[in-house]
Amino acid sequence: MTTTSIVTARRGPFMRRGGARWTGWLFLAPFMIVFLLVLVAPVVYSIYLSLFREQLIGGTSFVGLENYALALGDPKFWDSLGRVVIFLLVQVPIMLVIALAASLAIDSARLHLSSFFRIAIFLPYAVPAVVATLMWGFMYGTRFGLFGNITDAFGLDLPAPLSSNWVLASIGNIVTWEFVGYNMLIFYAALRVIPTDLYEAASLDGAGAFRTVWSIKIPAIRGAIVIAAIFSVIGSFQLFNEPNILKTLAPNAISTYFTPNMYAYNLSFSGQQFNYSAAIAIIMGLITVVIAYVVQLSGSRKAGRA
Repeated sequence: MTTTSIVTARRGPFMRRGGARWTGWLFLAPFMIVFLLVLVAPVVYSIYLSLFREQLIGGTSFVGLENYALALGDPKFWDSLGRVVIFLLVQVPIMLVIALAASLAIDSARLHLSSFFRIAIFLPYAVPAVVATLMWGFMYGTRFGLFGNITDAFGLDLPAPLSSNWVLASIGNIVTWEFVGYNMLIFYAALRVIPTDLYEAASLDGAGAFRTVWSIKIPAIRGAIVIAAIFSVIGSFQLFNEPNILKTLAPNAISTYFTPNMYAYNLSFSGQQFNYSAAIAIIMGLITVVIAYVVQLSGSRKAGRA
């Protein structure tokens, strides 16, 4: 064997490993490019904007963390944040419990026409949020909507769904109607992969249907419940479409700072306060990350103890 062939043979494995490594990066390149352009670049630019302020005299100047301090002392920001926290604490548990009950009922094999109910419950998720909000908004109408027709027909004196005291609950109803089917599908998919041996063992031990659900099914899909909860937390802090669309139908009940996202949007596009809006967006992003991590950590600890 010549010296050249020996060197080539020795370099072969290294070259193959190097080629495989670059081949993997080539496959990842499309995702990484989109990820950097769509997620990382806007976040970096928002952080950059939040460190400046545009003034009438002197133009744009660097202010450091002053925009963040101003946001943390802004009563409108805290008012909007408190509203979405209430929305999160009330709407998310109700939605997840309904989705879990629906998935358990469909998975039980005791529900007739289970395929029909699965599609029917999931179907609202296929309706665009704008269309769903407009539909429910006109149904909530007290003069020409379904709610008004029912109250007039039965002579009832019920509070208006789009009044200032009930509009948040009305928005929660819309969001629940939209996303129950989505969460139900997550739970149902997790239920379908539970080993049947567990059910057989529970049956031999004399466990009833409720005991099987409580001791086998729910612990087995705890990971899916945590994922659905995290998605719901993120969605609650991003609440924008529903109140922004309903604002035209209930201008006195929904303010421009009804939610943090609405506040940031109106500051940016109506008030031309891009820098302050960017600071609020970054603060909301950090709060969302922290709350989502707490939910994930809490779910992981419970799963570990189980």
